[in-house]
Amino acid sequence: MKHSSPAALRNRDPILGVLRDWLPASGEVLEIAAGTGEHALHFAAAFPDLAWQPSDPASDARASIDAYREEEGTPNLKPALHLDVTAEHWPIARADAVLAVNLVHISPPEASTGLLAGSARLLQPGAPLILYGPWRVEGELLVYSNHAFDEKLKERDPRFGLRELTAFAAEARAAGFDLAERRDMPANNLMLRFERRAD
Repeated sequence: MKHSSPAALRNRDPILGVLRDWLPASGEVLEIAAGTGEHALHFAAAFPDLAWQPSDPASDARASIDAYREEEGTPNLKPALHLDVTAEHWPIARADAVLAVNLVHISPPEASTGLLAGSARLLQPGAPLILYGPWRVEGELLVYSNHAFDEKLKERDPRFGLRELTAFAAEARAAGFDLAERRDMPANNLMLRFERRAD
C-alpha cells in the first residue's frame, strides 16, 4: 500500500538540486530509511544512470516503497531492502553513495553511530555520505520552528532531537569521514556531504 508524506513532496526538488552536484555519474546509491518511497521514486527517475537502492527497517515503509516501484518506478529503482542501521552486518556489500534524509534527529544516537559505521564499510575513499535535516550549529541561533520541533521530538522519545553538528562531525571523523560541504536548505534544514577518507 502506497503512503504519502507532505514533507517528502515539499523537499524532494530542493534535495534533488543538491544531489545533482554531489552524486556520482554512475554506480549505486543506497538510500537509508527511505520511508514512503516518494524520494526514491523521484530521485531514481532523475538519475537513470544510477542504480537506486532504497531501504527501511519498517515493513509498512518497504511495502509502500515497493508499491510505488511497481506502479510508477523506473528500471533503476530496486526493491526495498530491510536494513537496520544499528546492525553489524548490512544486506548490501558496497555502494557508491549513501543518502539519509531526516534520519539522524528522528532516531536514537546509536542509529547515527550505526549509520557512520555501516557507511564506512560500504563506501570507497572519496565516496559521499549525504545527510539532510535540521541541526543545531554552534554559534548560530536555533530558529523557533526548529526549537519547537526539537521539543516535540524529545516528547516522543527523549533520545531523539536535533544533533549538534560539530559533535556529529567529530564522530564522523572518528568513523572515517570528513565533512566536505554544507548547504543551507529551505525550512531551516541543511544538507551535508561527508566524504569517505582513505584509511
